[in-house]
Amino acid sequence: MNHSIYSADRTTHLKIVVVALVAGIAVAGFGISARTTSHNYTQTARVIKAGTPMTITNAGTMEVR
Repeated sequence: MNHSIYSADRTTHLKIVVVALVAGIAVAGFGISARTTSHNYTQTARVIKAGTPMTITNAGTMEVR
């Protein structure tokens, strides 16, 4: 058993890479499966209309023009 990554042999490095790859795939799979499955992919545009112009002063009061 190798206790240091510097003195590890080739098989130990390969084991570390394989474990990291399996863990990454598991996390990605969990993230994909945790999504809400909504089959409604249509998007609607929302229009935001401007209201009356106003100025905010340093005193904290609003002045409507």
